[in-house]
Amino acid sequence: MPVGLPEFVDNPENRCPVVLLLDTSASMSGAPITELNRGVTLFKEAILEDARASLRVEIAIVTFGPVQLVQDFVTVERFNPPSFTAEDGTPMGEAIEYSLNLLENRKETYRKNGVQYYRPWVFLITDGAPTDDWQNAARLVRNAEAGKRLCFFAVAVEGADTHTLKQIAPPERPPALLHGLDFRGLFLWLSSSLSRASSGNINDPITLPPVGWGTIT
Repeated sequence: MPVGLPEFVDNPENRCPVVLLLDTSASMSGAPITELNRGVTLFKEAILEDARASLRVEIAIVTFGPVQLVQDFVTVERFNPPSFTAEDGTPMGEAIEYSLNLLENRKETYRKNGVQYYRPWVFLITDGAPTDDWQNAARLVRNAEAGKRLCFFAVAVEGADTHTLKQIAPPERPPALLHGLDFRGLFLWLSSSLSRASSGNINDPITLPPVGWGTIT
């Protein structure tokens, strides 16, 4: 068995990686970015209430635009929520492809260290339309979903291009339209869902709680 990295020696639990893929373009300025910041902080606090999930759920944050890795994968107990600011455009296609590559690299790290992992999540939140080519990203998402290599979720804040999001998200999991700026409800749901996903055996099916914070489009 390979000698593991210290993070896996100290915490040999299975991992449940999630990428928060967050639109921080200029259109999110004002109340939306404020509520997003509050929601991510609440997300950490909620998962910490579940001792097992706090050891198993790993968070990475990618923002766009521009596309930036704001937080590489860490367990929730080591996660310090950043403060987001709204600027620039909406390079959604580039951001999705970057996130998929980030996940593949993390899975390879798990394998090299003998760590089992649950099906990864990519959680996209956007209030706009892509300002770059997104078709290849959509193809990659749907192929990964079909191969059960990840779960992709798309959340549309008011003003988002839901028509394009429907072409990116897998047909079995269409985008959800957020009710107003209910980021609190969204992130409480996400924390509860990840607690369920990381509680059982690796390949156990999970039943997600109802989406009370949004409407499926």
